[in-house]
Amino acid sequence: MNIRFLEGQAGDPLQERRNALAKTAAILAADAVVPFEQGVAVSYRSAGRTLVVGSSLQALAWADHLSQGLPVTLLLLDNVDVGERSYPVFVARTVAVAGWLGAFEARWQAPGQAVEQGKFDLVLDLCPSPLITTHQNPHGYYAPGMDESARRAAAAEMMEMIGDFEKPKYFAYKERLCAHSRNQLKGCTACIDICSAKAIVSDGDRVKVNPYLCAGCGACSTVCPSGAMNYAYPSASHTGSRIKAALRAYAEAGGQEPVLLLHGAAGAPLLEAAAAEVPGRVIPLALHHTASTGIEVWLAALCYGAAGITVLMTQDEAPQYAAALETQMRVAQTVLDGLDYAGPHFQLLRVANAHELAVALAQAPRGECPAQAATFNLAEDKRNTLDYVLEHLFRHARVQPDAVPLPVGAPFGAIAVNKQTCSLCMACVGVCPTSAVMDTPNAPQLRFVEQNCVQCGLCANTCPENAITLVPRMAFGDTRKQTVVLNESQPFHCIRCSKPFGTLHMIENMLARLSQHSAFAGNLERLKMCGDCRVIDMMQPEGELSVPLRRPR
Repeated sequence: MNIRFLEGQAGDPLQERRNALAKTAAILAADAVVPFEQGVAVSYRSAGRTLVVGSSLQALAWADHLSQGLPVTLLLLDNVDVGERSYPVFVARTVAVAGWLGAFEARWQAPGQAVEQGKFDLVLDLCPSPLITTHQNPHGYYAPGMDESARRAAAAEMMEMIGDFEKPKYFAYKERLCAHSRNQLKGCTACIDICSAKAIVSDGDRVKVNPYLCAGCGACSTVCPSGAMNYAYPSASHTGSRIKAALRAYAEAGGQEPVLLLHGAAGAPLLEAAAAEVPGRVIPLALHHTASTGIEVWLAALCYGAAGITVLMTQDEAPQYAAALETQMRVAQTVLDGLDYAGPHFQLLRVANAHELAVALAQAPRGECPAQAATFNLAEDKRNTLDYVLEHLFRHARVQPDAVPLPVGAPFGAIAVNKQTCSLCMACVGVCPTSAVMDTPNAPQLRFVEQNCVQCGLCANTCPENAITLVPRMAFGDTRKQTVVLNESQPFHCIRCSKPFGTLHMIENMLARLSQHSAFAGNLERLKMCGDCRVIDMMQPEGELSVPLRRPR
């Protein structure tokens, strides 16, 4: 039981007053951080070509309305005579739409007719079920449903959607770090699975992000284990600077047990409505989207002095975002529990009104943070930030274990190698995207650095001997950074030229497996030769030996 939480519930009016004043100082300090500079922009161009889809009862009047300012095409889902219109009208039984502002493609077919298609800049979807089912609709696509006010708002906005538009490119992708796939074997699919706009797809060994569909939630960067996907609106380092400035100002003003309340635009109205009831120690920090921060940012905030992190979500955010943040909070809390920092430290809220928010914030976390506030800044690379965070947490922890077990699926850990079955073929080395698994040019040796491992599973999926098992955990100190030897063997030397070309264990396995193979029947000695000598031996006339055989070392 957290005694300090119970004490806090009793209340100290004087300290609450100090906390409220300190909160103001924290907000001002965060706002004073130099604004981030928007980087690359994504451009759209629209000539206003509009597709309206729906039944005659639902769509005809809106098509007439929009045609006063836009070039309209109407797809009717019922075969009703609508008379002469100033715009094209088609009857369709099946309709498919895909694309984005300025680049929509539609295909439709009437009974007994050939498939037709067209290109459009805007789409007004008045079908009973939306034609595009992603949680986050692409720009230029409007599906207002049956609500008349929503339809009027959509139509008014569409009238203004002619010309050139742009938005930020919200992400930066470093494909060399991507752990998605190798050699057609699947590894990590976290970013693909979480994207609510379906903007990320597999692209061979890497992933491909469609910047026109990307909605800027940042969830892909939050769940990316390697740092291949980075959020750029703003960068993690800029967010970290705001957090660090806010918590420092709060502490200097005499505030205690600060909690960062991370919220997006959808949560701002709820927070404003509940402002009078929000405890003074709860510091709101606005983000473009609540899914854009994760474990390394949250733990860094605790290192800066936060007693907890509260993330405010509404029903507007995709459900997979809440699931991902819950998973990250569970991993982060497991790490803190293993280091004996009293908790809990994290709170994920999905509330519908201001009263629910106020009640929930009265129970905001009062977790324990390191006795000394950290001075490091967040790095652009999330794994580097994590190194700083873990070192600081470990240094100030009462309990300092070598490692803490984590839930299955956590993106941190080690691997276990079955030495009896591992042949040291080094296939795992070739697929590891982060150089966690390594070989050495001097000897048959499999080495491992846990600090680099993202638990993508590519090594285990690639291993022909099924000798590798993932071990999710968080290691600390030297255990995390040191290079360890997982398996090694004596080198095997060619019996002709003495050149090393494999391991003793590998050759023994080959002899056992291929002894009955027709290609080697009666010629098992060839398996003990390097590739060059094997060819020479095969080309020699039977009974002739040009190079004397030597015993393997």
